[in-house]
Amino acid sequence: MKAPILDVFFDLDHTLWDFEKNSAMTFEKILLKNNIPVDPVEFIRHYSPINYKYWDLFLDDKISKDEMRYGRLIDTFAALNVQVNQSAVEILADEYIQYLPDNNHLFEGTFELLEYLKPKYNLHIITNGFHDLQNYKLDNSKLTPYFKTVTNSESAGVKKPNPIIYEFALRQANANREQSIMIGDCIHADVCGAINCGMEAILFNEIPQILEDQTIRQVNHLLDLKTYL
Repeated sequence: MKAPILDVFFDLDHTLWDFEKNSAMTFEKILLKNNIPVDPVEFIRHYSPINYKYWDLFLDDKISKDEMRYGRLIDTFAALNVQVNQSAVEILADEYIQYLPDNNHLFEGTFELLEYLKPKYNLHIITNGFHDLQNYKLDNSKLTPYFKTVTNSESAGVKKPNPIIYEFALRQANANREQSIMIGDCIHADVCGAINCGMEAILFNEIPQILEDQTIRQVNHLLDLKTYL
């Protein structure tokens, strides 16, 4: 007989914390603050796919944190044909990290879901984000009290989908992998990473899309997780 789920692990960005909305608000603020002559909407339209490309490279350890932070901005301004010197890029990169967690928009249903889950399961976070930044996000968005443990890639020394971060998170949570489930927006890092570590997984697929692997369970709204948990 299959063991019951006792521990539920969540990704943070793009799963509970609305990264795209909060990021757009941050860029609108810092572009204006630094008198950068670009429309924020146009900036985000170019920045979002470039940022995903850089994050994929960062997850695969092909670039450093600084190469990601600066490169995604440099490429975005190049795509917009806007001249911005290196000093301004560094200021924007620093201010982006500084102001990003001040915004606290969450996906619809986040608190309702967590209130539903908390009496039934031990809740945890596994994130590839940076330690101080992710903790600030959790505190500022009032999510911290819901989670017993928070594992980030800096403390684990590796990033999802590396099995080491999942092993680290399971030890920190004192959880059994056969009785744990991971919920996140990234098939590669969250779903495949967890499954390869012996955990169950559900994809938070906010924008419905057909998956190549039809065995992957997915939800398009957080409250749909009540169907499984």
